[in-house]
Amino acid sequence: MASDRSIRLSDIAAIAGVSLSTASKALNGGDRISEETRARVREIAERLDFQPNALARSFALGRSRTIGVLTYRAASTFAGPVLIGAVLQLGELQQASLVFDEDLLVPREITDSIRALQARRIDGLLVVGDGHERVSPSVTHHFGVPVTYAFAASDHPEDVVYLPDNEGAGRLATRHLIERGRTRIAHITGTPGSIAVRLRERGMREELKAAGLKQAGPTRFGTWAADTGADAMSELLDSGAQVDAVFCGNDHIGLGVLGACQARGLRVPDDVAVVGVDNWEGVVLDQSTRRLTTVDLELQRLGRLAAADVLAPDRTPGEHLVPPELVLGPSS
Repeated sequence: MASDRSIRLSDIAAIAGVSLSTASKALNGGDRISEETRARVREIAERLDFQPNALARSFALGRSRTIGVLTYRAASTFAGPVLIGAVLQLGELQQASLVFDEDLLVPREITDSIRALQARRIDGLLVVGDGHERVSPSVTHHFGVPVTYAFAASDHPEDVVYLPDNEGAGRLATRHLIERGRTRIAHITGTPGSIAVRLRERGMREELKAAGLKQAGPTRFGTWAADTGADAMSELLDSGAQVDAVFCGNDHIGLGVLGACQARGLRVPDDVAVVGVDNWEGVVLDQSTRRLTTVDLELQRLGRLAAADVLAPDRTPGEHLVPPELVLGPSS
């Protein structure tokens, strides 16, 4: 056998003493061949380090082994981990990914990216959003292949959607503070129109109710920036509210709260404990510089689960929530 070319399927078939068709079935999981033949062909292929031609294999199987990925603001801080998880999962499943970035908020219009994906022979589509801020228009009806949504809420109830458990995040943060002996817990968060904001607040309130506690002052809304945390915490202290802990809607707000506490001479966590959401410090900073206890929404895992779902034989419509994890820091 010539040494200046790659091993071909015909070489494997000749050595195994079977037809080209039988060798293909043995390697690709086809039926109507004996287990003995299948094992012999696979042993020879492994021994000779046979690398099948991906294009030829896709034609033989009737699939392209390519998953389309339609993103919205793929370069954003929190969509990034979702996309990384999805691409890693697809790679482990020996699937290529074809990524297009598009405005997913355009109501039901066929965009250039949708047209490009429709023209490709994709086996499925993963739609990656930029958070649980709002409900996005479904694009499923534009495609004849399985479509799964990750980090994006769809307006169609039959769509398969993977989202972080934001209500669970509120519960987890509040439960942690209660277990630390805190009884006067305030809440400072982002824009009230955000679905994630409402769910995190609901989780917090339900956990307080279960513990027989009341929230320390009304929820204070603002932007997702540190300034919101600093200003709202100052206003809260000026109001005379008795506060021994703050659950913050995200880590940026939490860092603002830390700054306001420091400016007032309050010790964290002795006087006031603080918990955020997003694990922003874990994403962009060295762990040795961590200042906050936070709730990690497990976005990379979410991306992996959603990518695997596109290829799953049995898919369940509706929302699938990914449980968060508490990441301990010096603020609680």
